[in-house]
Amino acid sequence: MPAKEHPVAIVTGGSRGIGAATARINGYYVAVNFAANEAAAHGVVEELVAAGAKAVAIQGDVAKEGDILRLFEIAESELGPIRALVNNAGITGGFSRVDAIDATALSQVLSVNIAGTILCAREAVRRMSTRHNGHGGAIVNISSLAARTGGAGEWVHYAASKGAVNTFTIGLAREVAGEGIRVNAVSPGLIDTDLHAANGAPDRPHRLSPTIPMRRPGTVAEVAGAVLWLLSEAASYVTGAILEVGGGR
Repeated sequence: MPAKEHPVAIVTGGSRGIGAATARINGYYVAVNFAANEAAAHGVVEELVAAGAKAVAIQGDVAKEGDILRLFEIAESELGPIRALVNNAGITGGFSRVDAIDATALSQVLSVNIAGTILCAREAVRRMSTRHNGHGGAIVNISSLAARTGGAGEWVHYAASKGAVNTFTIGLAREVAGEGIRVNAVSPGLIDTDLHAANGAPDRPHRLSPTIPMRRPGTVAEVAGAVLWLLSEAASYVTGAILEVGGGR
């Protein structure tokens, strides 16, 4: 298959959960970014290679500008010109009311979820925009329904960071719409991933299922499906959209 049929995508936080499901993008060469779980990232890469794709695992903390620059440089060097970015890397900062939030945890959430998303998008725009002699592309930011519901009693700080992601998505979409780049966000609701266990509440998706009109948590594949649609030509006239994947919540 000619190289032109294999655009390159970077998926941040691609070693597990929604990121790993999204990394399985048919027709793309994929840079699977990870912060710490090297074994999981290489597992995703091995799966992609076995399926006939080209992929590489690249360590990098998106809270660090130097790591972001290195991520894009390696991805381009190993795979080719970047045509898609999925800003999936994110942290919750743990469960906490606002009156108990730790300043260090808050700073980490804002650095990863907001600054990391913006700086990764900056590097993508520098490479994709026709203003910079690029050939266009698509960016999908992973937000959260918490941006709309507020996350009261659990993670208002996290919800606030995702509200910023939504605003950034709309603004950047309008800024680069005439430069060949589409920018959208997927806003997952309650999804059955290990994020909940990592925050000390492994039963949370099923415990909260009665609050969801569809009466069940979503799956990572359902979220990845929305991401892949937004990256595809089927969504060629869609930009600045916040696509909710939340079972009606």
